[in-house]
Amino acid sequence: MIRPVLVPGLGLDTRSSARLRAELPADVVLLPGMGLPGPVPSVDRLAALLRDRLGAGPVLLVGHSQGCQVAAAAAGDPRVAGVVLLGPTTDPRLRSARRLVLRWLATAIGEPWWQLPLVAVQWLSTGPSAMRRLWRSASPDPIDVRLGAVAVPVTVVRGTRDRLCPHDWAAAVAAAAPHGRLVELPGAAHMAVQTHPREVARVLRQARSASAAHRDRRA
Repeated sequence: MIRPVLVPGLGLDTRSSARLRAELPADVVLLPGMGLPGPVPSVDRLAALLRDRLGAGPVLLVGHSQGCQVAAAAAGDPRVAGVVLLGPTTDPRLRSARRLVLRWLATAIGEPWWQLPLVAVQWLSTGPSAMRRLWRSASPDPIDVRLGAVAVPVTVVRGTRDRLCPHDWAAAVAAAAPHGRLVELPGAAHMAVQTHPREVARVLRQARSASAAHRDRRA
């Protein structure tokens, strides 16, 4: 059985995926800037830390938000049978602070009010310093270039109300992978992992099945 392994987004920890894991059991790997405070290394070093904690394969590697960059960088590990990227956020148009803040506000308006305090608590736990360092390290990372070398199935997922991961960017990320596809969740915004756990779990099950079939064909 292919085991899901989740990498949280910027400043988030295990609480962001608690409702999802109630639908579909999965492991969570916390990294600096993603659930852990402290110095944040390069994306390649974060990917190495992730590979060290993957455990026995095969695994379905699931990144959320800025965790997508790390998942993509670690996707070449032979234990990785498939990759799911939930709302990848390296759209080059969002590298300016002003544009990023505007898009974040536009996305936050589309989120259910009840989950915003949950996000804030996780951000405080990780700490603004680690989050800032992670953003500076990961935002310029060429996720589309990395995905061009990923031989396993890649599923890119975005909510239709997600302004941090617009449709054209998500489609371009999916197209960059040799075996990529795009799935959009109606009504969801950027925190679909927390607000739409049942729908995300369904996508993960589909991705796991596709990854198993791909693995069998290559065996």
